[in-house]
Amino acid sequence: MEVPQSPLLSTDRFFQYNPQLQETLTGKQLLLEELPVSKEEIQKHHDHGYVIYRNGINRERLSCTRCGTTDPSWFAEFPCVRCGKVELYCRKCLMMGRVSECTLLVSWAGPMLDFEKISEPLRWGGQLSAGQKAASRRVAEAVGNSAELLVWAVAGAGKTEVLFAGIAQALSTGKRVCVATPRTDVVLELAPRFQKVFPDLKVAALYGGSEDRDQFAQLTIATTHQLLRFYRAFDVMIVDEVDAFPYSIDETLQYAVQQSRKPTSSLIYLTATPNKQWQKECRIGKWDFVTIPARYHRHPLPVPRFEWSGNWEKKLSKRKLPPNIIKWVEARLASGKQALIFAPKITAMKKILTILLQLNPLFESVHAEDPDRKDKVMKLRNKNITILLTTTILERGVTIPNIDVAVIGSEDRIFTESALVQIAGRAGRSAEYPSGDVTFFHYGKTEAMMSARSQIMMMNREGVKKGLIDV
Repeated sequence: MEVPQSPLLSTDRFFQYNPQLQETLTGKQLLLEELPVSKEEIQKHHDHGYVIYRNGINRERLSCTRCGTTDPSWFAEFPCVRCGKVELYCRKCLMMGRVSECTLLVSWAGPMLDFEKISEPLRWGGQLSAGQKAASRRVAEAVGNSAELLVWAVAGAGKTEVLFAGIAQALSTGKRVCVATPRTDVVLELAPRFQKVFPDLKVAALYGGSEDRDQFAQLTIATTHQLLRFYRAFDVMIVDEVDAFPYSIDETLQYAVQQSRKPTSSLIYLTATPNKQWQKECRIGKWDFVTIPARYHRHPLPVPRFEWSGNWEKKLSKRKLPPNIIKWVEARLASGKQALIFAPKITAMKKILTILLQLNPLFESVHAEDPDRKDKVMKLRNKNITILLTTTILERGVTIPNIDVAVIGSEDRIFTESALVQIAGRAGRSAEYPSGDVTFFHYGKTEAMMSARSQIMMMNREGVKKGLIDV
């Protein structure tokens, strides 16, 4: 189906565009059925140049306009009731509503909505560390120059606070800002924090099932999946945890980030664990980047210890654990020190739990599909649980002031360099308890284990060199 180009804006002074449609469509790409007005009214707006249509699927190039996928395995045919033909549709972004060859993606082309320029929008009385101040200046410069920047900050360095000044600068000049992250729970954590420090504007939190989905907001906190609904919307795009699954491996989400930016805009990436390619590109000058190699409390990052635990899976099949793991657990129980223990698989975690419950009946375990996941994490925060077993689901986003960390089976391929650095980063985050034991129990050292420890030690050296860590 050929889509007609939108004409220039109509000179018909009697035509009145629909303000609701303008607000709904500005910076978006939506399906006809997602719009709050009739198809006839949308067509009138198109005829007068106020909306544009784009084909959902390009058969010649075999690509999806909304999510950008070009992998043939994601396309399938179906008999379309609308046009009566057998058409291709995209399965990759099907959860956002089906896009096929005759599907129209609708965007606004009329007068743009402007945001009020808020003088001094930031209300925050906190203090930045020296490392945070340097990074904050660089973020503000990138915002002012519509530039790209990578903020490489250790876990617990306070990346969110580093963004405040740059976002305030953008809001004060009427720019539209998005902070995107791969995970819904991070959106739920960040949205109220930003709302608190920017109280004079509405902060929209977008994730699957969000009530804010149709909000037209100057500051948006969204999962990267939700960016598939946007088109040339944001003057400032900030992507947190770019190394996290699924963003790190999903080209569709990376495409969504690029497509939701305005042609002239800032792009700021945040990560504690850039992959090897990004680290190399930083070293050779391909990336403009800034590091925060130390936490605000000026203590070094805990460096993981490696302990060989033999064939722990074989022992586990006999309902036993290696003695050094049992000894590590008993030491925490004796001292009352809280701990997180990471296991590579849910099945292994459940078997480990059965054994540890014999030592203490208050052990708990948690994984991504656990319906009580939030409650169990809250119990850990409230010190109702001393030791919590977990999969990699808790490698990020959990801060417990005084905690030790162990990984059982750290040689498993699920424990990548990035995952292990993040796991180690759970310990020593508090100024009151700036250290913590991090132990990787293994049945053979891996490159990921070695690289994770090397990266942590490198950041500690850099922190000392820059005078950000007390020695």
